[in-house]
Amino acid sequence: MPVYDPHAIEPKWQQYWETNKTFRALDHSPKPKLYVLDMFPYPSGEGLHVGHPEGYTATDMYCRYQR
Repeated sequence: MPVYDPHAIEPKWQQYWETNKTFRALDHSPKPKLYVLDMFPYPSGEGLHVGHPEGYTATDMYCRYQR
């Protein structure tokens, strides 16, 4: 199997995705934009965070409620 070379492969697919609007997300909501930050940094700043699945639950519930 040949080695994966992203520089040879990615430009083709990025152009395809851009041309076909593959990852376009339509937003017809009249509601104002909402930005919810999850994964707050640990207070010491050493790179630790609350990265457990239960940490996402409250954020997910809140965002779904805001929809």
